[in-house]
Amino acid sequence: MLTLESASASYQDRVALSDISLQIPAGQKVALIGRSGAGKSTLLKLLYGQRPADIALVPQDYGLVSSLSLYHNVYMGQLGRRPLWYNLLNLVKPLAQPVAEVKAVLEQLQLGDKLFEPVAQLSGGQQQRAAIARAMMQGGRILFADEPVSSLDEQQSKLVMAVLRDHFDTLVLAMHDIDLALAYCDRIIGLDGGRITLDAPTASLKRDDLLEIYGE
Repeated sequence: MLTLESASASYQDRVALSDISLQIPAGQKVALIGRSGAGKSTLLKLLYGQRPADIALVPQDYGLVSSLSLYHNVYMGQLGRRPLWYNLLNLVKPLAQPVAEVKAVLEQLQLGDKLFEPVAQLSGGQQQRAAIARAMMQGGRILFADEPVSSLDEQQSKLVMAVLRDHFDTLVLAMHDIDLALAYCDRIIGLDGGRITLDAPTASLKRDDLLEIYGE
């Protein structure tokens, strides 16, 4: 269970979130929606700060090391689960087992053929999927992601959302795309001006109503 009680946040004297209270039980797929500046990213950070060791995170800037290969960037998701000597050895000469594990994840995201390409040579959409693959390699059951499909086309977006929904028990995703939120999440939390203005099961919501209030 992830919980906030009357939480607020400010940046440079500007209120980003005000009096936020909510609970997210294990197993829910939650979309945070709202126009730019509504507080989605800030809310994601507040929730993540409660249990960072238990949560895989895909930040908006991806956090990739451009000088390393796709393989090594995705493998980083396992650094905390392996001894230092193993990680160093794998950096110099990739080992068979982690190579197979990373490739299996990348193939789910249609990146298996890019395994040893430098991240700097990948497109924006490929880099976004690389950050998602790294989060999948962490081995946890909770994912937080800030606009996880913003650089992808419609087909790729649906692919990634389906992979995330199947791979993780609990999702908390800051999103702009209302249609994807309705299709792949079971709860919508809407924000406006740093406050929660909607919190409802997806099944009870209509696209047109959300688009009028929260659409870009």
